[in-house]
Amino acid sequence: MVIVAGHLVVDPEQRNSYLFDCVGIVEQARRAPGCLDFSISADLVDASRIVIFERWESRAAVEDFRDGGPSDAQSAAIRAASVAEYDVAGVRSLT
Repeated sequence: MVIVAGHLVVDPEQRNSYLFDCVGIVEQARRAPGCLDFSISADLVDASRIVIFERWESRAAVEDFRDGGPSDAQSAAIRAASVAEYDVAGVRSLT
């Protein structure tokens, strides 16, 4: 399993439009083979922060889905980013 997690920083007044522009990407990802979860959401405390969380069956599934990342307009809106991939060796349910 692969987890992609982190955050983006955008101007607070651009965050809602940035997220709106991501709706189609989230819908597409959730239909992609090997996608277990995919979320791009507003941080509840920081108005400039967007939280990224993805969970995939394999690295191959991530690579098959990726096409180039954010659009040019989205890339221009990103002030900072900290997003990483994690290879997961084991899973333990908390519920």
